Amino acid sequence: MTFRQLAYRNVLRNLRSYAAFFLASVVSVMVFFVYSMFIFHPLFEEEGLGTLAVRGMLIAEVVLYIFTLFFLFYSMSAFLQARSKEFGVLVHLGMTKKQLSKMIFFEMMIIGSISTAAGIAFGFAFSKFFFMIGREIMELESLPLYLSWKPFLLTIGAFASLFIIISFVSVGFIRTKRVLNLLHGYWKVEETGKSSALLSAAGVGFLVIAYTLAALVDDSTVYMMAFIIPPLATIGTYLFFTHSIHALLSMYRRNKSIFWHKTRLVSIADSAVKLKDSAQMFFIVTIVSTIAFLTVGTLASFTSYTGDYRESNPLSLIYISFEDNENEQEHIRGLTEQLQQKGLAYDIAMMTVKRQTSAASGNEVDILKASEFNRLASTLEHERVDPAKGEGIFIPYSQESLAALNESVTDTVLIESGVPLFIASAYPHVLFPNRTLNANSIIVNDEDFEAIDEPLLGFTEEQSSFNYYAFHVPDWTATLGIGDSLSDKMGQAFETGNFEGISYYFENPGEDYRWFKSSFALMLFIGVMVALVFLLAAGSFIYFKLYTGLERDRQQYALLVRLGMTEKELLKIVNRQLVPQFFLPWSIALLHSCFAFISLQVVWDEFAELSILGEMAIVLAGFTAVQLLYFYLIRWRYIAHLQAP
Repeated sequence: MTFRQLAYRNVLRNLRSYAAFFLASVVSVMVFFVYSMFIFHPLFEEEGLGTLAVRGMLIAEVVLYIFTLFFLFYSMSAFLQARSKEFGVLVHLGMTKKQLSKMIFFEMMIIGSISTAAGIAFGFAFSKFFFMIGREIMELESLPLYLSWKPFLLTIGAFASLFIIISFVSVGFIRTKRVLNLLHGYWKVEETGKSSALLSAAGVGFLVIAYTLAALVDDSTVYMMAFIIPPLATIGTYLFFTHSIHALLSMYRRNKSIFWHKTRLVSIADSAVKLKDSAQMFFIVTIVSTIAFLTVGTLASFTSYTGDYRESNPLSLIYISFEDNENEQEHIRGLTEQLQQKGLAYDIAMMTVKRQTSAASGNEVDILKASEFNRLASTLEHERVDPAKGEGIFIPYSQESLAALNESVTDTVLIESGVPLFIASAYPHVLFPNRTLNANSIIVNDEDFEAIDEPLLGFTEEQSSFNYYAFHVPDWTATLGIGDSLSDKMGQAFETGNFEGISYYFENPGEDYRWFKSSFALMLFIGVMVALVFLLAAGSFIYFKLYTGLERDRQQYALLVRLGMTEKELLKIVNRQLVPQFFLPWSIALLHSCFAFISLQVVWDEFAELSILGEMAIVLAGFTAVQLLYFYLIRWRYIAHLQAP
């Protein structure tokens, strides 16, 4: 029998044990290949959003490759540890270390080749499905399936190098073992060891401090805490699993009335040994799960912004004409012609905005005429206003400002024109984006508006007013491409710093909304795919650790059966051993994520003033459901292994 044949038969013999490793490898290859298909798609060479897609997926592929390298190395180490007796027998029978290394190398290459081929096959088979998702996300007319050698070559090259690296590293791990150690097997320690009281307290203390800082973070400290809280939480997590949890178990065991109770003695005592041995693995699973939660949760929070964007931008097109704008009417005519060519219904409300100085605050304020404002309000199907002479109405720039303005009462005078105003209410809807009007904007009676006949201090009359064109298009996301020439000129002016000839401001919120929505949905799609691999790997870490001690657990299971324990009692022991191993790191990861989302909410409050509670609850609930399914699947397989003859 050649070494290749021996390696092939070893893989077949351990096929059931390699199942989780093989599944995780196939999923990693499949996700990597799908991203490669997006990256090399010929359509993205022309589409603007394609640049974001390519960059995002390229970054995801790098992250996925590095993580898969680490994950597969850990997985193979676990399998090789579990087979240490087998290797010891082979060495004892005369196999040299070089031959043993060669056999392991062939095994790894067989597994790697099969998983790479299967991953590429599944990836290409489902590429059309993922392209359909990508087309809907990016709102493209078409995203056809294509055939190119580039995605295949990139995936094969990446994972061939990955499995070769793992093969050499794994071989080095086995070659350092002595024959006696190999024959002894992996489980040779039955003690829980000792934990440091100081480090145990430090683990809990670091976590409490990190959670407290995250809960108390505000706008002024959120960015500084981003560099303080993660290291504290990471160190605290490591100390918690390596010391704190064992100190807590020691306290529990001292209470004999609770500890010495039926099957609890066996299950807790054995769990203590496994928790001590698996401390580093629990730490890794917690960090990996936390990263997965935060990645998807953060990206999902962006979808809240797309929902809030429409409320903050109720106008479909905005054109503002400043002084010396000779092309004003030409631009408006061009916009209306483009809307008509697309067959879009629209309404235009033109308002003249005057700028004055408020005596009450000393700030500049924008003044709108009630009759012109009512033209826009009617177009948007909102209520009209009818301020009396000498009365003003605040214009809110956001939903949050609306509540504050309704509680404000201002008695002021417009300094330049001497017009007195009493303001005690705010318009109940947000109609103007805050960047297109002054934060201090007021609606006044028509008579008061005409009485404002003096320019702003230090400016000419033309500089103290501007024309505001508000377009209402019911199908506002269909305005893609409207006014592109105006936007391009503005963009060039901002890039060069030369604003000569730019006497206007133009904005197409519908086009911006489509870009935001597609971009955030695309990033969420990328993040979910990567998080899927992360979560699959996190559960596999636990499965691999269980497998390394499977032989010992079988012996213990058989011994308990001979002692007279019933199957119900044995299943209870198994549950008490498995639940902490699955849900303790998961619970800590959820706790980490909850406090991290509190800090993220502070960031969103600063930029967009929106709540991400709903998105976070959906993400965490979804991941919890996946973990429960994974737990019952692995529990079923683990019990089947224990009961196998």
